[in-house]
Amino acid sequence: MSARNGDISSHLLKPEDLRWLNRVTFGVNSETIERYRQIGRNRFLDEQLHPPADDPPDLAAHIRALPVSQKSAKEVLKAAWAEQQRIQHLNNPEEQQRARMALNQQRNEATYKTAERQLMRNIYSPWQLREQMTWFWMNHFNVFSGKGDVTFALADYENYAVRPHALGNFRDLVLATLKSPAMLMYLDNAQSMAGKINENYARELMELHTLGVSGGPSGSQYSQHDVQELARVLTGVGLIPRVDQPLRPGQRTQPVREGAFEFNPNRHDFGTKKILNETIQGTGIDEIELAVTLLCRQPATARFISMKIAQYFVADDPPKKLMDAMASTFNRTNGNIAAVLRTMFTSSEFIAKLNRPQTEAGKFKDPVQFVVSSLRLAYDDKRIINYRPVVSWLQQLGEPLYGRVTPDGYPLEESAWTSSGQMVKRFEIARAIGSGNAKLFDSEDGALRGAGFPMLTRRSFYDAIEPTLRKKTRAALDQATSQQEWNMLLLASPDWMER
Repeated sequence: MSARNGDISSHLLKPEDLRWLNRVTFGVNSETIERYRQIGRNRFLDEQLHPPADDPPDLAAHIRALPVSQKSAKEVLKAAWAEQQRIQHLNNPEEQQRARMALNQQRNEATYKTAERQLMRNIYSPWQLREQMTWFWMNHFNVFSGKGDVTFALADYENYAVRPHALGNFRDLVLATLKSPAMLMYLDNAQSMAGKINENYARELMELHTLGVSGGPSGSQYSQHDVQELARVLTGVGLIPRVDQPLRPGQRTQPVREGAFEFNPNRHDFGTKKILNETIQGTGIDEIELAVTLLCRQPATARFISMKIAQYFVADDPPKKLMDAMASTFNRTNGNIAAVLRTMFTSSEFIAKLNRPQTEAGKFKDPVQFVVSSLRLAYDDKRIINYRPVVSWLQQLGEPLYGRVTPDGYPLEESAWTSSGQMVKRFEIARAIGSGNAKLFDSEDGALRGAGFPMLTRRSFYDAIEPTLRKKTRAALDQATSQQEWNMLLLASPDWMER
């Protein structure tokens, strides 16, 4: 009997195939499974590592329609700064308070719409690895939307600093984040100048973004003096002025500007610096590229970045042999991220993790992975209208997008996400998705367009997911008295919590 008539045995994926797909993507849907079947693992990986620059037309149209996709960080910041100045000059306290509340509402809406855009791509883009790496790097180069005016530059940061370089060259990615207004505001470098240096960004650029903690697992060795010297390199790196001002007498030269980014030589320390025993002459903006190149070519950076990528995709404690191979590729290719990922995904150590017995746990999903994978399976290509429940779920689970206050980003280890409270929340979210009562398809203007509950007992479930389930999970599903209960039991099962 053909599969069209109900026989699906010839379409079954091996458990290791599903596990491989669940690492390369945010989680399978029908399109993912079908594409994998059509072209096989090697070509599927090639496609994911080298996606087209643009989103598919239908998704791109939805992205373009979002307000955060229609203005640059420079335009948004200029408007916000002008409004802040207007509010300061209001004489009526009540009017001033109303204006402040309206501006705060704009901040909240900007953060929400940026999250909506990222979630839209996470759920519906066929180029899943790029979207995963965008999320990974947004966490690695973390900024907090709640600090100052960061949220007004957030959409620009994700779309133009991080996402285009997510599978590209690591040095280019670091430079792009360095020039992002969101990063410069978050880590206070916009205020740093010769004679009044702020070391915050220099320290995190070394410790969190490139080398790792000095004396830590990456083998990095740098001193407080190195941090101070890097901070001197970064003097004058900041934002365009809030109000345009003519060049004052005695200033060296005109600032260099790219969008809302500015390098102001009149605020820069032009003295000679020495970082990691390398001398950098005081030439101005060129020092930035020299310093970033120096940091990115260090063996410690290759080890640190390889370790974090392996922790995200493979295991909390990745095999040393795998990390060494990834670091070797990083060094050999001058930080080619796609090449490092290929080394990881094709390694024997990674494949061994996929071929684990059912009694052995897999890589635990963080909240973003759990929510996105559940929505991809439940609703396939059906378009969500209202993302506010999704944003709320991530807030409840302790991993809101752009909500990490500290620059270290959210933890990658399982222990951060397995508390009893976390599990209760996941159960509630599984029930909401499985019952179809999540209001995902109700428009934000209040119009009800309920989609009904999803039918997770589709062919894609039997093709790929059912063979990976443990006996206890299958037995629980067999006891379900309705489709909604069956959906909830699957999405709340220990098996579904693993990649």
